[in-house]
Amino acid sequence: MICQNPGMKNPGGSRGTAFLLLALATLFWAGNWVLGRALRDVFEPAALNFWRWLIATLALAPFAVPRLRGHLGAIRRSAGLLLALSFFGVALFQWMIYEGLKTTTAVNAVLINSSFPAFMLLCSWAIDRERGTRRQIAGMLISLAGILVIMARGDPASLMRLEFHAGDALILLAMPVWGVYSVLLKRRPPELDGIAFLFVISLAGTLLILPAFALEAWHSPPRWPGPQGVAAVLYVALGASVAAFICWNRGVAVVGANAAGFTLHLLPAFGTLLALAFLGESFHLFHAAGIATILAGVAVATGAVRPRAVSPRLDSGKSG
Repeated sequence: MICQNPGMKNPGGSRGTAFLLLALATLFWAGNWVLGRALRDVFEPAALNFWRWLIATLALAPFAVPRLRGHLGAIRRSAGLLLALSFFGVALFQWMIYEGLKTTTAVNAVLINSSFPAFMLLCSWAIDRERGTRRQIAGMLISLAGILVIMARGDPASLMRLEFHAGDALILLAMPVWGVYSVLLKRRPPELDGIAFLFVISLAGTLLILPAFALEAWHSPPRWPGPQGVAAVLYVALGASVAAFICWNRGVAVVGANAAGFTLHLLPAFGTLLALAFLGESFHLFHAAGIATILAGVAVATGAVRPRAVSPRLDSGKSG
């Protein structure tokens, strides 16, 4: 999630424990993707997103509100930026993920998500005019090839016919949305620590989601999700949104942002295993070919410059 001082290491912490916490955070986020698919017939996307962030906001409030004292001026000065971060990172990105998971498999979704570092390079260029090297551009093109392999689902002819599943397309479009959030994140007010900042954008994001939730509820009245549905929402709110944040921050404080970044590649692995185990989804040869190509592209793109492009992702963390 958001790190207070992502580059500062804590000499008193155990590196082994830190990497365990980082892996646990990634596991929490992978679980969110899988539950997003599992709950597709229980919650509409805006409803799931609304309840997730409302519960997370309420859980964070006792810890965050005291930290906000004396920083209201910084919040007012950065109101436009905080609103944009809330819209892109909490409201729009998460809705696109849940909407995409209605019509694509969790395996496809988490594998497409692994291409994010390449999109991060593109968004850094578009917003901050950080020019990519030839190696970075080559890596983005290689990752794009891997995405197309997965979206074609083993049928190359579908690419010629431009036949893509709507869910795959939404997950893919969500990547630059998260890229915009990550680039803007570098401008966040330094006066707000990680918990206070997460609370502010969670609260604002919940309010932004509310109209879509109300409109969705008017067209399709919500129904009681049952005990399992309630437990799942509590997981995505408290596990993927709060506990993962705490684990990620503590881990990054010990090992630093760059080293922590490599653990994000566990997300497609965890997500795939969880989808196979709990959703009964299948893993095909085209999945293996696609993820191998995507990761090769990421390795090429990030190998040229040690990972300036990864840091915003680490600070944002909420990949799930």
